[in-house]
Amino acid sequence: METNTGKKRNVEFVLNGRKCEALIEPHWTLQRTLQFKTGLTGTKHMCDKGVCGSCTVIVDDRAVLACTTLAVECEGKSIQTIEGIAADPKWKPLIDAYCRWDAMQCGYCTPGFLMSAKSLLDKNPNPTEQECKEALAGNICICGTYPRHSTAILEAALEIAREGR
Repeated sequence: METNTGKKRNVEFVLNGRKCEALIEPHWTLQRTLQFKTGLTGTKHMCDKGVCGSCTVIVDDRAVLACTTLAVECEGKSIQTIEGIAADPKWKPLIDAYCRWDAMQCGYCTPGFLMSAKSLLDKNPNPTEQECKEALAGNICICGTYPRHSTAILEAALEIAREGR
């Protein structure tokens, strides 16, 4: 369902550590660009209104909602997606803890939660339970796994620190 206004624009950014460029319509969101121009489908398209957090990515070390961020705003920026952290051994303890604590039942919201958790741990490698809850406040889980998220993050933080990652 691509509309062609004749005003397509080439956008360049660093995606999960690699230079990337995409020819897009100026009104395209970052979520749409990631899905349809780079083939990365981990950044979920759910509410498309910036209220559920399923599309959370990290842009220049800040967690942002990809459904409300225009791709043209990301020109020259560094973008991390769930595919990027899944491929990085440093974050294996976080993903493993989410699995161990069953914090991802249907899994649709999980990429957004993991990206928000990573953003928190990047800034604060030793968070409290309350800080975990605050960092995840913009993420919604229809399955109701909320109590398990903080437990998984706190466990992962300890393991990451122990391994010196």
